Amino acid sequence: MNKNIIIGIIAVIIIIAVSIGAIFIVNSNNSKDNNNTSQNGLNTENENNNKTNVVENEDNTIDISEENKPEISSTGKILVAYFSLPETTGTAKEDSTVTVNGENLGNTQYVANLIQEHTGADVFRIEAVKQYNISDHQALIDDAKEEQNNDARPEIKSKISNFEDYDTIFIGYPIWWSDLPQILYTFLESYDFTGKNVYLFSTNGGSGLAGTVSTITNKLNTANVNSNAFKLYRNNMEDAPEEVETWLKQIDIID
Repeated sequence: MNKNIIIGIIAVIIIIAVSIGAIFIVNSNNSKDNNNTSQNGLNTENENNNKTNVVENEDNTIDISEENKPEISSTGKILVAYFSLPETTGTAKEDSTVTVNGENLGNTQYVANLIQEHTGADVFRIEAVKQYNISDHQALIDDAKEEQNNDARPEIKSKISNFEDYDTIFIGYPIWWSDLPQILYTFLESYDFTGKNVYLFSTNGGSGLAGTVSTITNKLNTANVNSNAFKLYRNNMEDAPEEVETWLKQIDIID
């Protein structure tokens, strides 16, 4: 075969081989680029998905700040039961009363209202069937002394039908003759306090708690009576809002 023809054939074969190689390299690079583009797309989608999840989490997060705290339910669990007799004559200090927004409240009643505002508790006012003379201070304290001397159990107007629903009970009372008003004994003896968490609050004219914490603790020996009872002197009722809040924090009822 002619030498020139052989050289031409070889040249053609080399050109074809080079062309095929070039095509393969280009296709290979394109494939890599496409794979990279596809991978980058997944990363972007995942990043977008992550961002979406963050937004959703942010939307579903509730900010429990002081302004946004949910109200405590008053459908049970916490009860404020108190006895208080706002008198209608004499000075506020003598009669153990306080005027709030034009309304005449008993000191213990006022403290009960403050506790209710902080806790959302249900409130039960202990009221006697008998009529106390709230227009004559001396007549009232004489009546209270007679009840004490007779170890009386004044009848209460109404009864708590769902007492078992409450596991935390605040009991409030004034100090009468260095003791509980006798109607408090009626109340304590009317219900089963077994397992209840009991907190005591009282207002007084100078006698402090007068041993009533021990009296109630012994009386309710199957309950958990907290020894840190609240007391407030009747001349210091203007301090009640701050004092009540401080006490509720001390006994871990509010933050």
